[in-house]
Amino acid sequence: MKIIAFNGSPRKNWNTSTLLQKVLEGAISKGAQTELIHLYDLNFKGCKSCFECKMKGGKSYGECSIVDELTPVLKMIKEIKALVWEPQSILVQYQGR
Repeated sequence: MKIIAFNGSPRKNWNTSTLLQKVLEGAISKGAQTELIHLYDLNFKGCKSCFECKMKGGKSYGECSIVDELTPVLKMIKEIKALVWEPQSILVQYQGR
């Protein structure tokens, strides 16, 4: 089984990352393959509301048409069994990015 964890914090070795590492250690102990991805290492812009992913019959239907460093990560998500996502949290509020 493949599990990917996403760190949404800019700090790679602090609380959020530590929590994700512990989750992945538990998964490894049960035989899973794991990967930790630090989102701040990737150059991506996010959705620009072009709706190309929603146009039936279009070349990008069901997938983002923007090609950037997040593209291979989005393709990996289709092949995994579990996803762990931890956004940066400050005072228990999720950040917009």
